[in-house]
Amino acid sequence: MVSVVHSVAAQGDFDQFFTTLSVGLQPPDAQRLRSAVEFAWETYGEAMLGSGERIWSHALGMAVIIAGLRMDVESRMAAVLFAIPSHDEHAISKIEEKFGKPAAHLVNGISRLNRLRPITKGFVAANLEASEVVNPVEMKAQVEVLRKMLLAMVEDIRVVLLRLASRTQTLRYYAGHPDDLLRAEVARETLELYSPLANRLGVWELKWELEDLSFRYLHPETYKKIAGMLDEKRSEREAFIADAVRRVRGEQVAAGVEAAEVYGRPKHIYSIWNKMRKKGVEFSEVYDVRALRIIVDDLKDCYTALGIVHNIWSPISKEFDDYISNPKGNHYRSLHTAVRCPDGRSLEIQIRTEEMHKHAELGVAAHWRYKEGSKRTT
Repeated sequence: MVSVVHSVAAQGDFDQFFTTLSVGLQPPDAQRLRSAVEFAWETYGEAMLGSGERIWSHALGMAVIIAGLRMDVESRMAAVLFAIPSHDEHAISKIEEKFGKPAAHLVNGISRLNRLRPITKGFVAANLEASEVVNPVEMKAQVEVLRKMLLAMVEDIRVVLLRLASRTQTLRYYAGHPDDLLRAEVARETLELYSPLANRLGVWELKWELEDLSFRYLHPETYKKIAGMLDEKRSEREAFIADAVRRVRGEQVAAGVEAAEVYGRPKHIYSIWNKMRKKGVEFSEVYDVRALRIIVDDLKDCYTALGIVHNIWSPISKEFDDYISNPKGNHYRSLHTAVRCPDGRSLEIQIRTEEMHKHAELGVAAHWRYKEGSKRTT
């Protein structure tokens, strides 16, 4: 059989790919991961998932996402090996023998969670069919029970993060391989179950992508319309943000907050649409179409930066939230404010420390400490 190195090299440079896959790992762990990749390639071959995606491609996509979350080598190996049990009834014992008990434990957890898929799929479908007659609050409560059941099924929270990575990879695959029926079904389930789970675990990096891709598949015309409106004003918005960044940096240096990082914040189409819908406003009235993020060294500098921002621009009434003093349920911490510039345009600003930012993007993946045999503590 062709080696995995040559297989991936045919699609790109394997060494460059593996550098991405093994980022942050010590050489011995990187070698263990490489061995798992070789083993997975030899096992999967050309086999495919029900979505039409090759298992091999899905496994590598999952592993890259998990590496992006800076998770440990066992999690990355488990991503690569996730489908081995479907090919070998003795898979778990073999994985334990070759790659250790922690990796086998995670792969087994993924298999158990995957067996819930028919239940979650049917539950969400039933709720959608009943949406016309069931009280929305009651329906939301029922879905929440399902999320809790899913969390209760796992002993290690890394299994849920691996499941979220798998769903993200599936949605990415559908972007290039449209199947309107299948991807709409997956998108609905994602918005009902998986993006709220990512939110609960504080993994915003995955939450936004899960939401935007799902929204794109369920409401393609609305998605294109908002994306088009963002593109129309892109150069104007970028010039506006660049000027705002220069001004904030200058004022912060003058105030002694020299370590601040200031940059334009990405725009998430699902979030913009949600605000338009919930607040009953037009695109031009959504504050975070133009947005900044300020990262500072310590807590006191967060409030110093807030004072500087409010001194430069006029704060918009009722658009300030202090999630540092009052963190969200998933422990998200940040200052949020929106200001009005002299030309009438609005600007949303988030202010946080580097530690808060790491948690905001990676959530539980940023601070989870893994020990063999440990139980979930979230």
